[in-house]
Amino acid sequence: MFRYIKKYFAASVALGLAAVQPIYAQNLAKYVNPFIGASTSTADAGVYHGLGKTFPGATTPYGMVQVSPNTITGGDNGSGYSYEQKSIEGFAFTQMSGIGWYGDLGNFLVLPTTGRLKTKAGTIAHPEGGYRSQYDKKTEKASAGYYSTQLTDYNIKAEMTAAPHSGMLRFTFPKNDQSRIQIDLARRVGGTSILQYVKVVDNYTIQGWMKCTPDGGGWGNGDGHADYMVYFYAKFSKPLKDFGVWSADIPNDWVRKREEVGSDKYQDRIASAAILKGIKEKQGKHLGFYTQFATKAGEQVLMKSGISFVSIAGAKNNLLTEIKDWNFEATYQRAVALWDKALAKVNIQGGTTDQKTVFYTALYHTMIDPRIISDVDGKYPGGDGKAHYTTAFKKRTIFSGWDVFRSQMPLQTIINPSLVNDLMNSMVTLADQKQKNYFERWELLNAYTGCMLGNPMTSVFADAYAKGIRNYDVNKAYALSVGSVEKFGNGEKGYTPGGIGIAQTLEYAYNEWCVSQLAKWLNHPADEQKYAARSLSYQNIFDEDKGWFRPKDETGKWVAWPDSGRMTQWYGTFETNPYQQGWFVPHDVDGMVKLMGGKEKVLADLDNLFAKTPDNMMWNDYYNHANEPVHHVPFLYNRLSQPWLTQKWTREICRRAYKNSVEGLVGNEDVGQMSAWYVLAAAGLHPVTPGDTRQEITSPVFDKVTLKLDPKYAKGQSFTIVAKNNSAANIYIQSAKLNGRAYNKCYLDYKDVAAGGTLELTMGAQPNKNWGIVN
Repeated sequence: MFRYIKKYFAASVALGLAAVQPIYAQNLAKYVNPFIGASTSTADAGVYHGLGKTFPGATTPYGMVQVSPNTITGGDNGSGYSYEQKSIEGFAFTQMSGIGWYGDLGNFLVLPTTGRLKTKAGTIAHPEGGYRSQYDKKTEKASAGYYSTQLTDYNIKAEMTAAPHSGMLRFTFPKNDQSRIQIDLARRVGGTSILQYVKVVDNYTIQGWMKCTPDGGGWGNGDGHADYMVYFYAKFSKPLKDFGVWSADIPNDWVRKREEVGSDKYQDRIASAAILKGIKEKQGKHLGFYTQFATKAGEQVLMKSGISFVSIAGAKNNLLTEIKDWNFEATYQRAVALWDKALAKVNIQGGTTDQKTVFYTALYHTMIDPRIISDVDGKYPGGDGKAHYTTAFKKRTIFSGWDVFRSQMPLQTIINPSLVNDLMNSMVTLADQKQKNYFERWELLNAYTGCMLGNPMTSVFADAYAKGIRNYDVNKAYALSVGSVEKFGNGEKGYTPGGIGIAQTLEYAYNEWCVSQLAKWLNHPADEQKYAARSLSYQNIFDEDKGWFRPKDETGKWVAWPDSGRMTQWYGTFETNPYQQGWFVPHDVDGMVKLMGGKEKVLADLDNLFAKTPDNMMWNDYYNHANEPVHHVPFLYNRLSQPWLTQKWTREICRRAYKNSVEGLVGNEDVGQMSAWYVLAAAGLHPVTPGDTRQEITSPVFDKVTLKLDPKYAKGQSFTIVAKNNSAANIYIQSAKLNGRAYNKCYLDYKDVAAGGTLELTMGAQPNKNWGIVN
């Protein structure tokens, strides 16, 4: 085995490392294409939301560290990278995936350079004005755990790989008497860190921190309240002989949000930063560190760093625990092995190479967040600003609640229930530490950001509890759920007034249903009755005259109906129109159908929704897969006794909205949600209502899908879905067997999945309108 590994790495180095992958029992990492969705381009998306907004850099499953290229600071570019941009600012050690709202992280930005030291990044339009470099797109490679490219301005090859709490970069320099590695300590995707500290520890080591607060922009340009410290402990393979710090004098009265940081005035101040040669310790408002050296042609210089959100000591321990030497290939091999193990939770057979790539890249994207934020020793930053310690769970962060309660967290309940348990513990303890009596809806690095709407943790809790995932303080979680719907809910008024009243009223009604279910299970009969009644408040904003949901003002009067009616974007909704948002009554589909005029009328309306959807499924006014509120809609046909249309449309969405290309996601990845929808739908299962254990059956993309179960949470070892005679034409289920017995329902209960076994579907080219209509 050792000889094979040496041969493999010798070949991989010669081929650019990403060209081949090591052979494992299940070599699934080879199907990951991190470039899928790696664009923020609004021009290609046709809408201001942009495309997938994923990052192509190196990371590990749910890792704290992501070593990734950054092409842009500022704007609505959460990942810091967009494929079509032709220059790179540097390679950061922290990154967010698939988000808008200006983004955050992008800290500890490293770049190899040559020639005169430049202290500002420069711009996309004029990269020559700063240290950023153009790069050769033909040399750019990305795979699970690895990224590389050639920086053409400096003739330097940059490679990177990652461990869970640390990362390593390898730079191949040209012959130059003035080669360099420089680190912009102030850099942050959505603004700037407001204070930094760096210290030279010895001839090979530096350590320090970056302080990021809302005053420096970041998440929501400061409105997201992100407030965190990033600590680093970094080592260089070449000794520190000619080194120093640059320090820009930022006046105390300057605003430091993203627009100001990007202004000419601010950038001129950075460009004229003082260069302090030989200084060994410095704290300041805008610092960078550099180390210079002479290099021979083809000489490799490496750098590695641990990251912690707790302390410098934590960053040091993280690095020395995970990356003990300078063996780049071995570090990369470990990253690939972690991905192979994680991706093996779902095994597929059949499909084209492109389909397998789309599937495993989607699964990969569901394994970025909610990421670990605890150090290797179990210490983590608390919501009270203090360090805490636990081995009972892994502290996790970046919970994109409004997005991920729909598909991402339900997927994890099947293949990663311990993660769901971690998230529940993380959110319950966070509320305690921040002395809050409600759950946060969109958590980032302990911030109660208030982003988006609804109370999505009530959904995650209800779904987890219903599926037996309960290793956390259930009573506290219940109290926080009640606190959530009381603070943000339809209340005694029976609806939520205001500019996004349709979206809020419908989302809150579902959340109140989740709490009613929890109250039933936990024996709180008064609460069960109270919140079950409130869950019907969606009925209070249905206008029978217009035949659709309509917002009300504070006095209970209807808000004026626009000329374009329910097709009007932002009329009572958030990022949608009422036609799209109005289907969100997942907890009471029968009641919704009755309200809308009955089954036949609803079916005709659904047919219209899909028929008018553009073929490319980019942002549109009909079935808008680019945005979450409609993600359950294709499965409503199962509830309306036409399951063949669920089968038809999920296969169409899988084919048209997911591709093996940079533009392969029709909308923001949204921290795993967009990809989780594909993983579940392509496997043949998806819920309509998280918190209800019913799982809708649909047409699998693949001939065989095996979901590996966790024996701590499930009775079975695996659940397999077989699609006999499956093809691009044979998309309709003709008949089914569950564990060898005829099965005529278009849904399963979660307990059937958790018990293990096999669902066998026989496929055909025409709908069987007699199968699956038994409810």
